[in-house]
Amino acid sequence: MSFSVNTNVGAMAALQSLGTTSKAMAQTQSRINTGYNVASTKDDSAAFAIAQTLRGDMGGLKAVSSSLNRAKSVTDVAVAGAEQVSDILIQMKQKAYQAADAGIDQASRDAINQDFVALRDQITTVVSSSDFNGTNILKTGGGAVSAIQSLQDGDSTTTGWQPDSLSIANQGLDLGGTVITVGATDQINSQATAQSMVDTLTNSQSNLKTSLSTLGSASRKIDSQLSFTSKLNDVVEASVGNLVDADLAKESASLQALQVKQQLGIQALSIANQAPQAIMSLFR
Repeated sequence: MSFSVNTNVGAMAALQSLGTTSKAMAQTQSRINTGYNVASTKDDSAAFAIAQTLRGDMGGLKAVSSSLNRAKSVTDVAVAGAEQVSDILIQMKQKAYQAADAGIDQASRDAINQDFVALRDQITTVVSSSDFNGTNILKTGGGAVSAIQSLQDGDSTTTGWQPDSLSIANQGLDLGGTVITVGATDQINSQATAQSMVDTLTNSQSNLKTSLSTLGSASRKIDSQLSFTSKLNDVVEASVGNLVDADLAKESASLQALQVKQQLGIQALSIANQAPQAIMSLFR
């Protein structure tokens, strides 16, 4: 064994080992601080790239949920309005039956007609009030509903991504329209007009059934798609976690082991640095 003050091999080995331990400690502490095993492309380029793609999908799914929630709000308001119109038509038909009775006097018929007119005008109020954020699918010209329902390309035959969307047409429940055929000035102030109104109201109720079915079906579809989108977002988020999240229990145990190694490394370096002093005893 040779002794040299110029080259301390033991100290160099201890220093290299201590440096490796310190680097590992810094990496472990970074994982504990950030919660990520892969926080940068420098840690794992492949895993980081995949995680970034999935994060992009999660952003897209949030946009889908937002679009569906907006459509749900518009549709729910329309459903409430259409159901109210249906209830009003039932009451109007009852009044028409009463006014068509040949056994009542004109004064009674006029009183019934007054109630009928009030109900008729209430339909206009309900339809006009069924508005959400500027969209009213019960009022003619009030717009329709269109929402993104998935991130899939809705038309792969065209150039560029086209959203896979759902739409709900305007129902047009205004008085005197194709659905509610009762006119804005119709009355039941005579037996003849009352009898005719019974047929008109029966036709309107039949038409309204189609609108109620359309709105109800659309509402159920939106609810189902929202539920699926939420589950899909959870799965994608879990996938990102599997790729980049750190196992904090494992990292905690690793940190404790590295702290012990660091202390031992410092002690070994201290011992190695004392070795050249042994040469002094040779010159006494």
